[in-house]
Amino acid sequence: MQHLWLRHETRQTERRAALVPDDARRLVEAGVTVTVEESPQRIFPIEQYRAAGCRIEPAAHWFDAPADNVVVGLKELPVLPATLRHRHVYFGHAYKNQEDAPELLRRFVMGGGTLLDAEYLTDEGGRRLATFGFWAGYLGAALAVLRFRGRLDVPLHPYEKKDLDVALAPRPGDPVPRVLVIGAQGRCGHGARAALEAAGIEPTCWDVAETRVMDRAGLLDHDVLVNTVAVSTPIPPFLTHVELNDDARRLSVICDVTCDVTSECNTLPIYERVTSWPDPVVRLRGGDRPLALIAIDNLPSLLPREASLDFSAQLTPLLTQLDPPSDVWRRAEERFRTATTLRTADV
Repeated sequence: MQHLWLRHETRQTERRAALVPDDARRLVEAGVTVTVEESPQRIFPIEQYRAAGCRIEPAAHWFDAPADNVVVGLKELPVLPATLRHRHVYFGHAYKNQEDAPELLRRFVMGGGTLLDAEYLTDEGGRRLATFGFWAGYLGAALAVLRFRGRLDVPLHPYEKKDLDVALAPRPGDPVPRVLVIGAQGRCGHGARAALEAAGIEPTCWDVAETRVMDRAGLLDHDVLVNTVAVSTPIPPFLTHVELNDDARRLSVICDVTCDVTSECNTLPIYERVTSWPDPVVRLRGGDRPLALIAIDNLPSLLPREASLDFSAQLTPLLTQLDPPSDVWRRAEERFRTATTLRTADV
């Protein structure tokens, strides 16, 4: 019998759940055993999972789960155990030469486990099947506009959707920034555009055609940039420090939703670290032409309920296809095998 184990997220600002109670109930009713770890910050109370028929365990007990259990989560694993023996479904961020990738893959190889990276659950055409993209784009654009209008309250805390939309709504006298969304036709881009609509802003929308030959002067002639482009192979950067020093720069706020800062696929190599809920903004330039950057790598957790419901609805049908694995899971496993083969010298 298939057994899924929903783990506690160790990151303190992670409020989302990869599997929400109603979808857990559907899996239980389909004959899947679902164990859920207690988690004080998860947006859904543990009692809702108990009522759905799930087994309940204390946090961080997946270490001792039977080897055939599939551990489901979202963000990074704790540093222990040193070796990983289960199949893990989560966003591993290990295939673009990120700085921690070799050690993570080494742990899987040494333990005999498998990373089934949620970012690489795709159809035969390569389209991702389970993503937080819409809400990442929504939050990215929302925070950028609030910063531009001087209404970004820090430290950040999770929003109720209705409260965020009230904060976004234009007020008399509000400036109307020129906003550029790069990757505007993707799910993340659509989310950004929805937030900008709530803010009363009609953005400039660039996608593949407009970025094939980058108009950097045109980019710099906007007040706000929302970058929603995720790439899997290196491309020329959209901006470098050279452009930031351009005397003609109008740009004053950037939100890099992609947050590929430690990856060889980084399209904005103008900063060195992601930002955080306590400290969401880093100043890239000061003086009379300031430039602020927001680069938070778990943006959707600021709307944890909406983001969780959306993602869980996409992931749940796939989870029923784990045993025996469908083509979706076989492709994800092959991606892991390829990555570990390529990194044999490192791991």
